[in-house]
Amino acid sequence: MDKTLHIIGGGMAGSEAAWQAAHMGVRVVIHEMRPKVGTFAHRTGHLAEMVCSNSFRSDDDEQNAVGLLHWEMRAANGLIMQMAQKHRLPAGGALAVDRDPFAESVTAALTAHPNITIEYGEITALPAAGHWIIATGPLTSEGLGQAIAAETGSDALAFFDAIAPIVYAESIDMSVAWEQSRYDKGETEAEQKAYINCPMTKDEYEGFIDALLAADKTEFHEGETAGYFDGCLPIEVMAERGRETLRFGPMKPVGLTNPHQPDRKPYAVVQLRRDNALGTLYNIVGFQTKMKYGAQTAVFKMIPGLHDASFARLGGIHRNTFINSPTLLDDQMRLRSRPHIRFAGQITGVEGYVESAAMGLLAGRMAAAEILGQPSVTPPQDSAMGALIHHITGGAEAKTFQPMNVNFGLFRPIDGLKGGRRGRKDRYKAYTDRAKAAWLDWLGQSSSIAAQ
Repeated sequence: MDKTLHIIGGGMAGSEAAWQAAHMGVRVVIHEMRPKVGTFAHRTGHLAEMVCSNSFRSDDDEQNAVGLLHWEMRAANGLIMQMAQKHRLPAGGALAVDRDPFAESVTAALTAHPNITIEYGEITALPAAGHWIIATGPLTSEGLGQAIAAETGSDALAFFDAIAPIVYAESIDMSVAWEQSRYDKGETEAEQKAYINCPMTKDEYEGFIDALLAADKTEFHEGETAGYFDGCLPIEVMAERGRETLRFGPMKPVGLTNPHQPDRKPYAVVQLRRDNALGTLYNIVGFQTKMKYGAQTAVFKMIPGLHDASFARLGGIHRNTFINSPTLLDDQMRLRSRPHIRFAGQITGVEGYVESAAMGLLAGRMAAAEILGQPSVTPPQDSAMGALIHHITGGAEAKTFQPMNVNFGLFRPIDGLKGGRRGRKDRYKAYTDRAKAAWLDWLGQSSSIAAQ
């Protein structure tokens, strides 16, 4: 059998899978349909292009599960984390990146690797033989999606993922808005001022909610249903759940002090996060939307400080396809009906850039070990990656399976630790300490096997 690993899709998962396998000495071919075949969400032909947020979320590896996932990927020589660090932007306690240079650097690193070849063009059928990873993400092409659905014997599951708008910084009225990270998080002044905040009074908030609910929305195609992932709800869907929902979600006013009116607490606050290294673009945090473009402009300009805002990109909405992994994949991420095919990334039912890249990292290592004739051991469940892969390949309830971010709820409890909010800090630190030890032990075992 051919010893080459073929990867369909050059997003976060496909890029990381290729990097890991190539470093283990395996020849890799990345099959990427862009730029020959585009999508409405992508702008370039670069690998690992970020089409939604520019944030990898929290970088706290002691108190946050996604920060722990960052740590594990760094320990495994992860390409995505290397390039994210190289193009890091101030974002308080989060890891945000300058998206275009980030994607360019990932593409350059993969192109330069002697074991990696990139072939551009669409693949629309499942391969009959060889070693393959399908990492096509939420925008899997129609042809390949149909082939996957036909093989699995069921319709592909889908939800809708909404994109937040981006504003030109120069068009924000800083006599109204101010720079501050929530609770002044961050070690440097730049980190502590990584967000621009736009305050609202009660009347302004109520008027904004009224306009949001009344705005024209994108209609769904026949046969589509609006099954949103709760971590990426459009703001109008949140507003429909209750008028106060946004004020206790992305518009919560806590941890912030308006220097223009220090004695008056805002009723609600809209935050914008830097989106590029130059500081010329800011995305509106948590403002994924399915409003039509004209409505977006009118509604968002109601936000104090954005009355004269110019938009580099308005919000959008797209279909996100994923498979029912608990019934279809084994613990090596192989398709049970065709074990020569693995799946990785968002299509497996994980949600988020980091989780997608992490599943690519595992799939790449597992596939390479198989090609090299080495044992491949699933990572321990006590690690962040182990907890996540355990969830999607068997830990989740198949009948209600939905995309999942990494979170401490996926981790096995530790006896003797206090529950509830008061015990959370000690509990999370115990989870991360245990996970790091388990992950390093697994990496060490993998290295020993590879060296034999």
